[in-house]
Amino acid sequence: MERKPRPLIDLLLSIVIPSIILMKFSGDNELGATTALVVALAFPIGLGLYELIRFGNTNYIALLGLVSVLLTGSIGLLQLDAQWLAVKEAAIPALLGIAVLVSARLGYPVIRLLLYNPKLLNTERISTILRARGQDAVFESRLLNATYLLGATFFFSAVMNYLLARWIVVSPSGSAAFNEELGRLTLISYPVIAVPSMLMILGIFYILWRSIHGLTGLTLEEIMAPSLADNQRE
Repeated sequence: MERKPRPLIDLLLSIVIPSIILMKFSGDNELGATTALVVALAFPIGLGLYELIRFGNTNYIALLGLVSVLLTGSIGLLQLDAQWLAVKEAAIPALLGIAVLVSARLGYPVIRLLLYNPKLLNTERISTILRARGQDAVFESRLLNATYLLGATFFFSAVMNYLLARWIVVSPSGSAAFNEELGRLTLISYPVIAVPSMLMILGIFYILWRSIHGLTGLTLEEIMAPSLADNQRE
């Protein structure tokens, strides 16, 4: 079964509801620090497990999110030093950035999986025209550059995650104050980090589209995957 986009529900379950629970119900007169942390983490964990079980295929983004949430919960429940939260926040995007660069060095740029793929672009038609015009090598070079730019967005996210976590989460883990700061971090990191990162990825996609257009002469509608082009016409 194919997963239909539902950004509002994902945003509520992954960010908004857990943040409200952590910020408003961590006091001793409410749920308490430990219970509030467990309840808050149950929402993104439940969403991640549902994604993995319901749709019958491995959603690596959901899996990474699930691992991230479990690590956050472990830091809070085991009452580790709060600096480990900053390390964890930076580690996952940093590892993704490293994986992107390694893929480029191995000759299998991950940009093909994320942006230059048949679900988004008419890759068969593009490849045919590139070969006919003898522009294959030029395009591969530009794909490699786009992969490096993608890696840079992950490293940007890693640095910003670390700095934001160190700035906001300063209380001992396992305390109500830690939970409140964690909730604030979750809310703030979305507009401060996720939105700029998404804009950077859109910028990379625009650069990729301009390269394809310049090398093949195809219009945007012709470059898009047939299914997307048909939806746009409707």
